[in-house]
Amino acid sequence: MNKKVTIYSTPTCHFCQGAKEFFQAHGVMYEEHNVATDVARRKEMVDKSGQLGVPVITISDQDGSHENLIVGFDEPKLAKLIGI
Repeated sequence: MNKKVTIYSTPTCHFCQGAKEFFQAHGVMYEEHNVATDVARRKEMVDKSGQLGVPVITISDQDGSHENLIVGFDEPKLAKLIGI
């Protein structure tokens, strides 16, 4: 997979955990940012999504030329964007 996956999450978020389990089950590498403790990443998430709800997931081309933003755990959309 030639995509970069980033998830903005909190430790107590059930949907965040579901998204991470989905990625792990499909062998998808991802970068995780805990927005409960990382204020800079929380601001970055809000700037991207316009809200504080988690998870916020970005899937972008490796070269950064295109980024898709998903708010919440939308399994069908995630599967389509990562090609599984």
